[in-house]
Amino acid sequence: MNTILIAIIVANVLVSYKGFNDISFFRKYEFHMGSVRAGDQIRILSSGFLHADFGHLIFNMITLYFFAPVVIAYLGSISFLIIYFGSLIFGSLLTIVFHKNDYNYRAIGASGAVTGVLYSAILLQPDMMLGIFFIIPMPAYVFGILYLLYSIYGMKAKNDNIGHTAHFGGAIGGYIITLASSPHLLVDNTLMVLLLTFPIVVLFIMAKMGKI
Repeated sequence: MNTILIAIIVANVLVSYKGFNDISFFRKYEFHMGSVRAGDQIRILSSGFLHADFGHLIFNMITLYFFAPVVIAYLGSISFLIIYFGSLIFGSLLTIVFHKNDYNYRAIGASGAVTGVLYSAILLQPDMMLGIFFIIPMPAYVFGILYLLYSIYGMKAKNDNIGHTAHFGGAIGGYIITLASSPHLLVDNTLMVLLLTFPIVVLFIMAKMGKI
């Protein structure tokens, strides 16, 4: 396994474990809108290494473990690192845009960064198949579109504690950074690039109309 990928997984495990056992540490570094707007902006990054529980942590790290090698194989370790942290930041920034007036809003998890890596992998290898629940076969691009449409629904419904906004922001980050680093995809995989743009366009149309 790639050294940088191992380092990121280890960092997530160590920081999350510290947060599981130290509530003051957890509160100090989670994403909290009031604190971020007051200038405590380290939370934009640090919150991406905290998780709610072992299940949350394991799910994100397994997803990263499966899809990061695709990005590394196509773009290299440095580009993977840029996509990972860029997607994490995009996720936090979109969260700020949509929740800037909710000073009590809190969020944690590497989901934004991991979703960015997932979306990047789909762009780079759109014909790969995923095993949903390790059983149901599904083309990666279909999963990517359905996942983001579900995230839009979650952002609108606001009936759970999942950070759908960070997922979506991470996907946008992974999409933009991957295309910026590999513009040939616009020609080589034009249809896929357009298909993966669809949920992003839907989000911004709904935001413009005040539906989210």
